[in-house]
Amino acid sequence: MKILVCISNVPDTTTKITFTDNNTQFNTAGVQFILNPYDEIALARAVELAEGGKGTVTVINVGEVSTEPTIRKALAIGADDAVRVNAKAHDAYFVAYQIAQYAKANNFDLILTGRESIDYNGSKVAGMLGEFLDIPSVSIIKKLDVDGSNAIVEREIEGGKEVLTIPFPFVAGTAEGVAEWKIPNMRGIMSARTKPLNVIEPVEVKTLSEITGYETPAPRGAVKLVPADDVAKLIDLLHSEARVI
Repeated sequence: MKILVCISNVPDTTTKITFTDNNTQFNTAGVQFILNPYDEIALARAVELAEGGKGTVTVINVGEVSTEPTIRKALAIGADDAVRVNAKAHDAYFVAYQIAQYAKANNFDLILTGRESIDYNGSKVAGMLGEFLDIPSVSIIKKLDVDGSNAIVEREIEGGKEVLTIPFPFVAGTAEGVAEWKIPNMRGIMSARTKPLNVIEPVEVKTLSEITGYETPAPRGAVKLVPADDVAKLIDLLHSEARVI
């Protein structure tokens, strides 16, 4: 089985986010970037499925050279090789199109993404990949098993779960529960240095969206304490200020 895992390079969750150029550009100065956690879940499951000579795992990232440490981490976790599309990932359509062109030329049985990236939280790439490749796509899955030429996946739905049987090839956006995160061991870290990382140039595609500006959330207001025995004042504040009742 040939598995392609799409990975993204995102700011660490503890990063303080700021912007430059009149709030039109994300300020990367001093920011620690990591492998997107949902993509890491997808990668962990791909490595499990390929263990014991049952398949190969390729990771692909659309990004500039600064993303290569993240790609090397994916190789250390267990991917066999990696591809970097040498371009800034400016929107989901662009990213999905680049990945789809590579996937078309290499005939993968299974393409995995995370449910979303933790920076933009768009949840778009998996669905777009399915459309570009004209194959089934399913998100957000909580379990993935292989049964011959089909996969059995589970999704959470309102009031229960949905179990689907899907023939290969297909695209899946993964979430927590599909696999446990894997910590690279020393052998994996050392072998990652010599595993193939192929850099390819992007395919020209029309730009359909543009970020015109960013806004940070409003700062939290001061906490207002109400005496425990003053219920009338609490109710009044909930009506007049919080406006929740």
